[in-house]
Amino acid sequence: MKTSILTLVLACTSLVGFSQSKLTQLWESTEQLPTPESVLYVPGQSALYVSLIDGDGSAKDGKGGVAILNMDGTMKDATWVQGLNAPKGMALYKDLLYVADIDEVVVIDVVTGNVINQVKVPESVFLNDVTVDDNGKVYVSDTRKGEIHLIHNGKSSLFMKDVKDVNGLRVVNGSLYAMAGPELWKIDNNKNKTVIAKGLALGGDGLEPVGDGSFLVTCWGGLIYHIKADGTVTQLLDVRDKMKTADLGYNQKEKILYVPTFLNNSVVAYKLD
Repeated sequence: MKTSILTLVLACTSLVGFSQSKLTQLWESTEQLPTPESVLYVPGQSALYVSLIDGDGSAKDGKGGVAILNMDGTMKDATWVQGLNAPKGMALYKDLLYVADIDEVVVIDVVTGNVINQVKVPESVFLNDVTVDDNGKVYVSDTRKGEIHLIHNGKSSLFMKDVKDVNGLRVVNGSLYAMAGPELWKIDNNKNKTVIAKGLALGGDGLEPVGDGSFLVTCWGGLIYHIKADGTVTQLLDVRDKMKTADLGYNQKEKILYVPTFLNNSVVAYKLD
């Protein structure tokens, strides 16, 4: 989710280039999902986790939650977790689901559906996306402050600052990848960055590895892009006149994207051909 729709849409229009790959819509969920921001697909599980803001993305109003969809988009549990504020990005490690929620990361036991911890991130403003490495270290982006925070053993610390407009995060093969405004960064354990791609739409939202060294990126204004391992950026989909494209989930094996439409209150599945 971004904070300036006009800025984002104008920036999105600056990208050019088209790929031979295409996205084909498979389904769209029909039951109302109040302001879905992120979808999490977990390999081996027959369900999709969907974070629901249900209102203002910055308000501590207790209206947010997490729903669960079946793999065909039908509703499995509309009220699986309730009482959150404005939940956004999610990541799963073992049986723990980590959810960014304004200024804290909520930890949910997926077996019981109970909130078991709420880790405050001091001085954070707009926590947005979450990823977890193989050792259980949790990284969370603060888009408005341009910071990435690290949570380990239940404690939060500042991992990296001056990452302007940082949003989507993913750990792949031990390296942290981050959408930093118009760029995709690769960050090593010593916090050294390598710019993988430039000229991306400002405020790239979701970031998912394809499995071949490339990435899928959603632009909240209604665009989806593919970034090759060499940094080449191509546009896959433009639905700016129909819906938003927030923080996607991706099934690498079946090549299916699950995209929350935010204001349209649904999730759309696309096949990558």
